[in-house]
Amino acid sequence: MKFGVFDHMDRAGPDLGRQFEDRLRLIELYERSGFHAYHLAEHHATPLGMAPSPSVFLAAVAQRTRTLRLGPLVYTLNLYHPLRLIDEICMLDQMSGGRLELGVGRGISPYEVGYYGVDPATGPERFAEALQVVLKGLTEARLTHAGKHFAFNDVPMEMEPVQRPHPPLWYGANSLESADRLAEQGLNVVVGMNAMGVGAFSARYRAAWAALSHDEASLPLIGLSRHVVVGDTDREAQAAAKRAYVLWYDALIHLWRAHGVGLPRQMIPADFEGALDGGYIVAGSAATVRDRLRRDNDVAGINYCLCRLAFGDLSFEESKRSVELFARNVMPAL
Repeated sequence: MKFGVFDHMDRAGPDLGRQFEDRLRLIELYERSGFHAYHLAEHHATPLGMAPSPSVFLAAVAQRTRTLRLGPLVYTLNLYHPLRLIDEICMLDQMSGGRLELGVGRGISPYEVGYYGVDPATGPERFAEALQVVLKGLTEARLTHAGKHFAFNDVPMEMEPVQRPHPPLWYGANSLESADRLAEQGLNVVVGMNAMGVGAFSARYRAAWAALSHDEASLPLIGLSRHVVVGDTDREAQAAAKRAYVLWYDALIHLWRAHGVGLPRQMIPADFEGALDGGYIVAGSAATVRDRLRRDNDVAGINYCLCRLAFGDLSFEESKRSVELFARNVMPAL
């Protein structure tokens, strides 16, 4: 089992510069605590994402760490010109010494891509073509491509990544049916479902992987992401988690609410108690968190335990304490 951190970088207060610095200090602690990777979301025009340019923040992360892997989860490919993104990917992989984890996606919010003039209806086909171009650009000396959305003729690729043929790819999966395709592509995945749903997905992914004559040792990472708060007591941790969750959820639905519609999928309950009961949030003493994660991880069949350890208005001190307790008393048991 590997452990990673997922971060929306949702707004934590009025002082954004302080938030960035506190997060960088926390990321240094993630590295010292033995986490495998730090993954940063990309969101625009919403308090859910105060790092709308993941490359900028991850460049700072690369300079503040030495072993921690890092990357976007995900780059919203439909908002980038492929040539520019190829350059940013190569720069980050070079600046980090080959530690980039490359998450890609088309963007879940039609409002965010709409603000950039991208028609959400063209999202899937535009994403597929953009990814094809990016992978060509990362692996070939000159880029030639003729497609519906992009055309390039013999463009020199002066930049190249450290990791060959390219940094490990990640994708956010939300449907059981995508397991076969993602296994065939060999992508690492984070599955947006509860433990039982992830269990069905991971079983199908593993079966598809085996059917391709791949061995278990080379299985990509299959992750489940949860909010995690660890305290000295259940009461202390759950009080902090509830306070912060209210603000995080408000940011999550911000654009959907502004347009008078609900989330496309109610993947996570609006009320804290429902989220806690369903395992979307795991909060309590180290023993409580350890036992819940062990149970849900077994059900989910995952090999990557992804945690949101900073969200809402959790202070640096609260998150720091949570990470320390998690690293000392939870990670070794799992």
